[in-house]
Amino acid sequence: MPDRSQPPVIKDIQTLHLPKPEIFHLDNGIPVYVTNMGTQDVIRMELVFFAGRTYEDKQLVARATSSLLREGTRHYTAAQIAEATDFYGATLSLPFNLDTSSIVLYSLNKHFADTLPILQDMLREPLFAAEDLEAYIRRNQRRLAVDLAKNDTLAYRLITEQIFGSSHPYGYNSTSEAYLALSPADLKKHHQRLYNASNCLLFISGRVTDEVKQLLNKALSDALSPGEKPAPRVPVPDGQPQSTFERRPDTLQSAVRLGRRGLNRHHGDFYGLYVLNTLLGGYFGSRLMTNIREEKGYTYNIYSMLETMRYDGSLLIGTEVSPEYVEPTLREIEREMKILQETLVDEEELKMVRNFLLGNFLTMLDGPFNVSEVIRTLVLDGLPLSTFDELVSTVQNIDAAALQGLAQKYLNKADLWQVIVGP
Repeated sequence: MPDRSQPPVIKDIQTLHLPKPEIFHLDNGIPVYVTNMGTQDVIRMELVFFAGRTYEDKQLVARATSSLLREGTRHYTAAQIAEATDFYGATLSLPFNLDTSSIVLYSLNKHFADTLPILQDMLREPLFAAEDLEAYIRRNQRRLAVDLAKNDTLAYRLITEQIFGSSHPYGYNSTSEAYLALSPADLKKHHQRLYNASNCLLFISGRVTDEVKQLLNKALSDALSPGEKPAPRVPVPDGQPQSTFERRPDTLQSAVRLGRRGLNRHHGDFYGLYVLNTLLGGYFGSRLMTNIREEKGYTYNIYSMLETMRYDGSLLIGTEVSPEYVEPTLREIEREMKILQETLVDEEELKMVRNFLLGNFLTMLDGPFNVSEVIRTLVLDGLPLSTFDELVSTVQNIDAAALQGLAQKYLNKADLWQVIVGP
């Protein structure tokens, strides 16, 4: 019998390897990345199109096109699409980010053939009816009005707009006028131009049988024809850091945002900065959280984060505090950045950050669906799958001197835009 009075031995995580997917092409040329690790008869399929903001001809048309794909097709109404997916125990979602638009389908293997015709029709013959677009515009105008009443939302919109620019695909903000300017013809043009086999990648995971592959090949080869792969529109931001204060007299707390252009995953410093950001404000035991929340009590939550897009990125620090704590909070943020620049991180703290990140990596590799999402992230960024091993190696081996050098390079107050929204 084990000795229950003694805790189990804690062991360091030594090896983490990303399983390699099977890769093949459909008859229409779509690359397929298969993570066949499932023990249950369920699959997750994600079709990804390079059809986000960086490829649009008109502001907001990318998100609107993605959202309206399931609002009605030639053979199915929106209600029929919802009823059919529910009937077969499937889940259909349309994730959207700044570079890509996706269609994600979870389905039991035994019902996969029944759900594919719905997906086919969404891809091949979406209606983009005027009344559906009008309803979409009204919903988003109402949502926008609610969001703009929140200081934290407004502060995020301002900081990203300032970092990248008001016309940049990563920087422009949605407005009521921009929604009203959309027309069904805009959505149809965006769909016809970008939703094709040459501009698509497919990721499938779970119990992926030969029958599933054959069904996919037939359905998607019929639904998507080869086309052109578009060039992105990504101008280089050229603004100089500045401070902005937006007065909101009827609010109680001030939203504080600091930020700068960051890095995408292709940059040689990215993975080191990933560790540094975690140390600064990327988890509950971070420097900012320990100081400003736990010791000073200025805020309930404070964080730093890396926003990573395909062609650029940003480093953001954010919190909400009472107005009287804005200046003290800014001083403490600057103080923590200077400490990282001037003082080496001690080994005990660095070990804590390493263990936290390696534990997250274990979660990222837990099950076929999670593994497939890691593979998708690397493939969409144009990176080799071995990049995951490089990330793990960086976390395991980066030292305090390297982190100090990165802090001196990327955590300078003079490089940070500053936005404060509040009373």
